[in-house]
Amino acid sequence: MKWFNRQSRLLQIILLLIPGVNWITEIIVRLTGLLQKPSLRNLLGFIIAVLVGFAFGWVDLIWVLLFNHLILCK
Repeated sequence: MKWFNRQSRLLQIILLLIPGVNWITEIIVRLTGLLQKPSLRNLLGFIIAVLVGFAFGWVDLIWVLLFNHLILCK
């Protein structure tokens, strides 16, 4: 999660914009966040990312543009 947040906004947008890459990025970022700080918020984010996949990545893209972090990740 920290790795993703340290990247430039442009790289974050590119990673979330490309189908397939956004899903893999979501899973990796959320899994590392869950392992670093196990919480209900991180667990829900991980489960939603795995189940919903691409659609959640597109929503996260908009969320990153607006709030500079992923949904359910702080």
